[in-house]
Amino acid sequence: MSVATAMMSVPKPAPDLIEAFRSAPTSVISDNLARLPGAVGLRPFHRSGRLVGVAFTVRTRPGDNLAIHRALELVGPGDVIVVDGGGDETRALVGEIMKNIAEHRGAAGYVIDGAIRDVAAFAASDFPCFARAVIHRGPYKSGPGEINVPVSIGGSVISPGDIVVGDEDGVVSFPASIASTLLEAVHAQIKREEETIVSIREGRYQGSYAKS
Repeated sequence: MSVATAMMSVPKPAPDLIEAFRSAPTSVISDNLARLPGAVGLRPFHRSGRLVGVAFTVRTRPGDNLAIHRALELVGPGDVIVVDGGGDETRALVGEIMKNIAEHRGAAGYVIDGAIRDVAAFAASDFPCFARAVIHRGPYKSGPGEINVPVSIGGSVISPGDIVVGDEDGVVSFPASIASTLLEAVHAQIKREEETIVSIREGRYQGSYAKS
């Protein structure tokens, strides 16, 4: 079976704007997106390091990674390979070899609504990988699949070109068109929270609740 690739042009935001989110906690980003977006059920499997990049999306049938192999021929520096595997946990979609291919091509990391294997290789690496589960069983490679289309990841819709950020708390994404405004709001909240922590340490805090 074939893999369909949408050939629409996906403009990318300026690299410095993307990189500006590297120090932004996903929790604060989520707070400033009305706490609505964000993949549910995914967790980091890599050793350390934050995920920041632009979504390169893949949709595949559960347990099949033909479309991911095709995507690995197309991804470039800064792309986050975002895979809608339907949340299936019965077969691994990505392992050590595909981790190394993505890393060699300069991809920013993986976000997989499905399972992975060779987890020790990810655990020893700083190449970001967020997934739902681990299993030793390998995938089918017969398709079908789609590339460069909107996908659903843990209940969150991610479109090609969206900015994707991941840390210890999980993964959040948002359209590049709102990145500049969102970044300002994130920085403002971080400053408020830093001031709150200082007031707590100095015994001046009068708030009745926290916004965390």
